[in-house]
Amino acid sequence: MTTFIHRPLAAVLFDLDGTLLDTLPDIATALNRALMAEGYDALPLETVLEGVGRGAAVLVERMTAGRPVDAATRERILAGFFTHYEALHHAADAAVQPFPGVRECLDQLREHGYRLAVVTNKRRDLALRSLADGGVLDAFELVVGGDTCRERKPHPEPLLHALQQMGLPVEAALMVGDSSNDVDAARAAGIPVVVVPYGYNGGEDPRALPADAHVSGLAELPGLLAAIPAQDWA
Repeated sequence: MTTFIHRPLAAVLFDLDGTLLDTLPDIATALNRALMAEGYDALPLETVLEGVGRGAAVLVERMTAGRPVDAATRERILAGFFTHYEALHHAADAAVQPFPGVRECLDQLREHGYRLAVVTNKRRDLALRSLADGGVLDAFELVVGGDTCRERKPHPEPLLHALQQMGLPVEAALMVGDSSNDVDAARAAGIPVVVVPYGYNGGEDPRALPADAHVSGLAELPGLLAAIPAQDWA
């Protein structure tokens, strides 16, 4: 397979929600329980999908837009969202699942010497729980959450922070995601980006994003990178 990168790579940074794991059912369940606790109707998955991507606070803001919700109520809904999300994991009721080919992709990349990290806008403790319940936490040496840095994606800071923690330059990395947040953050950081088509790009088709490459699923990623030798940048 022809590659689009002509320099050795050492690391692959992955988005979480909509890229590695299907977390939309859990997000929707937690949000709807928080909404109903305040007397609002539950929302269908398709509506919640449109708000996912920039963290829980933005999700709540988007999902309450146009409703008679004051700031204090919105804060209670946000707090309730986190409470209900945590409860799903604590009770082993989370529905999170890896997308097809994810485990195989991660194992193959590690076998070829790539270092792997997650960079997500999800709160870090919830990201760790989702990755653990999704059966893939062990594949990653680092998880950067939405509360790790001052800024979140689409700002480049979380990506640059991940590489700093790994002791790697931007030239050594590739970003893999599903949304404009990932593409914009990677562009701002000077990192090439690959996009999967099935994610949570605010309800818009990720295949329309101006990425360096698109794959139909993560099972294709090792083949895409096969012509690039992993390099020890240490």
